[in-house]
Amino acid sequence: MKNCRPHKSDSTRTPEGITQHTHFYNTTKPYSNPMKTKKNTKQQNGFTLIEVMIVVVILGILASIIVPKIMGRPDEARITRAKQDIRAIGAALDLYRLDNFSYPTTQQGLDALITKPDNLTTGAHWKKGGYLDSAPTDPWGKPYIYLQPGTHGEYDLYSLGADGIEGGADAAADIANWTEK
Repeated sequence: MKNCRPHKSDSTRTPEGITQHTHFYNTTKPYSNPMKTKKNTKQQNGFTLIEVMIVVVILGILASIIVPKIMGRPDEARITRAKQDIRAIGAALDLYRLDNFSYPTTQQGLDALITKPDNLTTGAHWKKGGYLDSAPTDPWGKPYIYLQPGTHGEYDLYSLGADGIEGGADAAADIANWTEK
């Protein structure tokens, strides 16, 4: 028997008729004496009130440090998304110009990147499927403003920011293609 040592009774008979007793016990399990009983000691499980209060105070300190830093991030994320949108729309406008020899007019607007305009110049090759999947809106849910010709370049593309009013500062500041170059 593998992993066994004499301990437990096992009776066998020899050919002569003599009974032999062999004792085995399992060496893979720790030996425990069945005669010993566990002492009835009263153990307390759980945390004391002081320990819980210390954890609550530590969590409060961490929250007071971290929460203000996280709360200002949504505005930064929206501004970053608007800047990325303006770059992506600018790239789509550049592709439109390569295929159609000019940027869409202010009247055609950014819809010219989604649906084929009626009055394209001769020889224009408007891309089947368009240049954008849908009409872009800024992170505050307002459409981007597109002007062609622009006052700051061949075209102006911008968002009025969180307040929807021209000018402003921080999250309310205008985000434009001419400030991103």
